Amino acid sequence: MHPVPVPLADAPCLLVRPSLRAPAGFPSPADDDLEDGLDLHGYLVRRPAATFVMQVDGDSMRDAGILSGDLVVIDKAEEPAPGRIVIAVQLGEFTIKRLVRDRDGRHWLCPENKSRPELKPIPCLEDCELWGVVVGCVRRLA
Repeated sequence: MHPVPVPLADAPCLLVRPSLRAPAGFPSPADDDLEDGLDLHGYLVRRPAATFVMQVDGDSMRDAGILSGDLVVIDKAEEPAPGRIVIAVQLGEFTIKRLVRDRDGRHWLCPENKSRPELKPIPCLEDCELWGVVVGCVRRLA
């Protein structure tokens, strides 16, 4: 993870929402508003003062759909509950992992990349700070 979190500007980014979709099931009555604009800031940011962006460096979360170079949107006010993808500070370093609680109530920071078996879960001990919850991921394709 790049070590400097960047707060998001509070400016809307309106895009035209397309009226064409690639169906993957039955039509929904909610599709009636497809021609309204889409505000990416409003879509990704619930609490502007608590929302930051970091660039991912590494592939430990590949199987969760988060790739090296992606920008993750982090909400520091969101509850870091088990099952959520979190940004943690462990030994002074930022890391992105899934928070898991075992049967004994211990918390672990778990990578998600089956092609890298050397990446092991990290125990979330006293020095572990759950810095924020990942609420979005942005990637440029071209």
